Amino acid sequence: MSAPDNNQLVANGKKSVFTRFLDTVEWLGNLLPHPVTLFAMFAVAVVLGSGIASYFDVNAIDPRPEGAAGRAADGVIRVVNLVSVDGLQRIISNLVTNFTSFPPLGVVLVALLGVSIAEHSGLISAAMRGLVMGASKRAVTVTIVFAGIISNTASELGYVVLIPMAAVIFHSLGRHPLAGLAAAFAGVSGGYSANLFIGTVDPLLAGFTQQAANLIDPGYTVGPEANWFFMILSTFVISLLGAFVTEKIVEPKLGKYDANEAAVDLGNPSLEALTKDEKLGLKMAGLAFLGLGILLVLSVLPEWGPLRHPETGEVAGSPFLKGIVVFIFITFAIPGFVYGRIVGTMRNDRDVIDAMAKSISSMGLYIVLVFFAAQFVAFFGWSNLGAIIAVKGATALQEIGLTGPELFFFFIAMCATINLSLGSASAQWAIFAPIFVPMLMIVGYSPEVIQAAYRIGDSVTNLITPMMSYFGLILAVAARYKKDLGIGTLIATMLPYTLVFFIGWTVLFYVWVFLLGMPVGPGSPTYYEFTG
Repeated sequence: MSAPDNNQLVANGKKSVFTRFLDTVEWLGNLLPHPVTLFAMFAVAVVLGSGIASYFDVNAIDPRPEGAAGRAADGVIRVVNLVSVDGLQRIISNLVTNFTSFPPLGVVLVALLGVSIAEHSGLISAAMRGLVMGASKRAVTVTIVFAGIISNTASELGYVVLIPMAAVIFHSLGRHPLAGLAAAFAGVSGGYSANLFIGTVDPLLAGFTQQAANLIDPGYTVGPEANWFFMILSTFVISLLGAFVTEKIVEPKLGKYDANEAAVDLGNPSLEALTKDEKLGLKMAGLAFLGLGILLVLSVLPEWGPLRHPETGEVAGSPFLKGIVVFIFITFAIPGFVYGRIVGTMRNDRDVIDAMAKSISSMGLYIVLVFFAAQFVAFFGWSNLGAIIAVKGATALQEIGLTGPELFFFFIAMCATINLSLGSASAQWAIFAPIFVPMLMIVGYSPEVIQAAYRIGDSVTNLITPMMSYFGLILAVAARYKKDLGIGTLIATMLPYTLVFFIGWTVLFYVWVFLLGMPVGPGSPTYYEFTG
């Protein structure tokens, strides 16, 4: 029996505690201004706040040892007043460079150029279709969740293509279509941060993390590969957890599907199999990808590899890791073009250019957001407010004794809760990173580990918040199969995924990082120590 939706509950003159909670989340989310406006307001608030804090001489003892880069001569961090002649001149002089030198901007756009070729040629869509449709009935659930996670390399493709396709596949197999939709939604949105590949979200978050880490350690760098190991492991764990929830909780709860519940005539559901050209295109694209992989391995693994560090000969700090966004571009662009040439979607350089231009044109809102986010992060750093809040927050954690690995359970839970009302991963981390990265670094944890923990919290509640940008699209697709379906029904269906993902992923993080002592990414330390 399905859970009653909001409309049914209102009609009955009552609302459950769960429904009232969802209403509150939606109400709070609607109170928030647009993320661009939010960052503009925050930037102004930092400037004004620096003037007030400077007037009252707000300060903190610098925890860094003598001689450390950026440490004040007298060992005291003081607020820099931006409501002053010097502050105004600094703001005006650096407004453009704050934007153009903002780390996430260039790396995300470069990575997107490569991904756009693979996406517009049809390679990623065909690969997902082949993966899901080629799975056996026994493995179809876990394959759909897995495909959903992998689809995140191509932005909205998972939402637009895979989720509706998963519902059709389940229906064609005589299973409940909403269970297929839920499984795909769980992978695409609940497993948002996990992936086998380094995608556009990795350099985006790493840029914010590095900016935040530089507030107390100006020389610290965070690369797009910072969480790669942990996210590869997470891909398989989330796939298994998603399949478990689908088959053991969600599908039994939904029961046998009755086609009379559909809002439209579904007919005989089926999907077109891959054509001969598409299969050949996938094969040749796979060979191109394999060839590129072999070249990279030969350039990095041998001691004489040209992409190793020129002085130390190590992989850490090497041109390979520093330029990994370039390799993201290449490993998507070349196989994408190979596939496009074979199937006829890309015949010449004009088609490649058009594909890249379309993707960049769709990033207009992101570029506007970055402009204001860059100002907020810069002002926060100049004013020293971020460093002072971090020191005082770290001191408070030390005073209450919450400095062990268990503090990450609270941090992940807090990120997951805030994500209910602020659904954008980049917007939330741009606000959180300048505060929590320095704070937890002072306690003793590396920026890479802090970022990995944030990505768990940011992902698991995407499934149950109406503030998630594609929630309306998912609701519309689901309503095709159940005409009286409301927001409450959809969220109640996805809630088990959120709970299981939160518990399972957090435990995985704790075991991997703190019990096994494994790094979250290549060259990523677990702990941070101040050095001179």
